[in-house]
Amino acid sequence: MDATEILGLVLTLLVMLFGLAGAVLPALPGTPVVFFAALGHKLYFGDHGASWIVIALLGVLAAFSLLVDFLATTYGAKKLGATWRGMVGAGIGAVLGILWPPLGLLLFPLLGATLAEMVGGREWREAGKAGLGAAIGVVAGTVGKVACCLGMIGLFVLNVLWTRVGAGVSP
Repeated sequence: MDATEILGLVLTLLVMLFGLAGAVLPALPGTPVVFFAALGHKLYFGDHGASWIVIALLGVLAAFSLLVDFLATTYGAKKLGATWRGMVGAGIGAVLGILWPPLGLLLFPLLGATLAEMVGGREWREAGKAGLGAAIGVVAGTVGKVACCLGMIGLFVLNVLWTRVGAGVSP
């Protein structure tokens, strides 16, 4: 690997780390950022980047992660009786919880969903149950996104290193 390839890999990994942060922080795209970083690296470096099969797999994983996040959030909220208010409250709580990690990322979605359900006219026990479901869904979706991001980054790095270093390809 020459200096340009190393710099390109480092910059791509920095963008991917931003994507990983986006998997944890609500309202920021996580896995799509990781995918587009890998795609940009491939388009710039051509054969010195990840293979097209890996790029396609990263695209599938990014789409899968978005689907899992949506389904986990929706299922957790609906399973314990949350309405759309609870889901919105959990999302707002998750955004506010960023300021007090890691506890804020766990408690604020619960509090946000519960308060939103109470504002909608539900009693506190019912609102708390719905809030718990919405918060569990948000946390489960986040865990799924983080796992997908880590897997995508790992797959990308292994493929690039395998094709450039492990296979003994000279620059």
